Amino acid sequence: MLHHNDQLKKEEWHIAKKSEYALAALACTPGLGSRRLTALLAKESDATKLWEMHAAELASFGEFPSNVAESFRKLKAASPNLPHALEEKVVRAGAHLLTIQNSTYPKILKEIFDPPVVLYYRGTLVPDAVRIAMVGARKMSGYGEALALDFGKKLAAAGLTVVSGGAYGIDSASHKGALKTGRTVAVLGSGIDVAYPSINRRLFEEILAKGGAVLSEYGPGTRPLPAFFPARNRIISGLSKGTLVVEAARHSGSLITADLAIRENREVYAIPGSVLSAMCAGTNHLIQQGAKLVTDAADILEDYGIELVPEMRAKPKMDAKERQIYQVLSFDHAISMDEIMMSLPDGEIPNLAVTLLKMEMAGLVVQNASRGYRRAERE
Repeated sequence: MLHHNDQLKKEEWHIAKKSEYALAALACTPGLGSRRLTALLAKESDATKLWEMHAAELASFGEFPSNVAESFRKLKAASPNLPHALEEKVVRAGAHLLTIQNSTYPKILKEIFDPPVVLYYRGTLVPDAVRIAMVGARKMSGYGEALALDFGKKLAAAGLTVVSGGAYGIDSASHKGALKTGRTVAVLGSGIDVAYPSINRRLFEEILAKGGAVLSEYGPGTRPLPAFFPARNRIISGLSKGTLVVEAARHSGSLITADLAIRENREVYAIPGSVLSAMCAGTNHLIQQGAKLVTDAADILEDYGIELVPEMRAKPKMDAKERQIYQVLSFDHAISMDEIMMSLPDGEIPNLAVTLLKMEMAGLVVQNASRGYRRAERE
């Protein structure tokens, strides 16, 4: 009897898996879109049946206009075994498929206006995790980088999963900050096996190694297109209870994510910046429009009912030379080695580069892409 029950469960699992990949294949139909596909599933929940229908049958559904039906006909003619092909791609990528019909699909994402019907992901996607989106400019300042690292680190340490887009700039810094203390999720505008930007391939692997996830609504092998990035922003905000805009110019694409969060009645947070800096004009404008002004991760955690985690370790002890260097550095603004030497009260310190490297390895200072140095932590 047990053997019979096990066999039934196995058959049910295969039927469900077949339906999931049929749904993924349907989602590849040009012009169909998530909203139309969701409406179609409301009339026929078995995606396998929908995939096996003729285009003329699907055209009888109001959500399947004739031009989309024709696209479906061409798709099936070109790739009759598309569900199986997609399954093979997912397996080769070491990934998973998650559809909106699955019980482990994140409930908070299902609540948005246009939830993705299909998600592909690598790593671990915890359905009921409490998440915070962190977004901002690709071209960031040293101020923005420092804040993204600091907020990402503190929010993840408090147990929040940091969600961002895996792009240059603030996205990458937010992921890196979170990886120091916890978990992060990268939502891509390409297939999950297409590292974009390619320089972040190692970052994505680190996200996976530390219990996070890399996900996309686009199938494996999909190259990034400009239209994909605004679309993926709804997933970044949709997965998250709130969205933090770290640094953004007045017309930054990251403000799209904030706007989507507002439409879904999710909290939007913004870090203020100099009124003289064009790179902070977007965040300052958000605050004028009602976004919550935050200057520390504790301001966000207060809304989540979570206390900021105290530092887990004491600051490493510094010798006299290191203390002199540390005193001339700030958290918000990086300075060059020459500027450090000119600011030292006792003049030049022998082997300054070696001392700075030692301080960097101890976690006291960080060096940015422009070879400037700043304190690793805000005090």
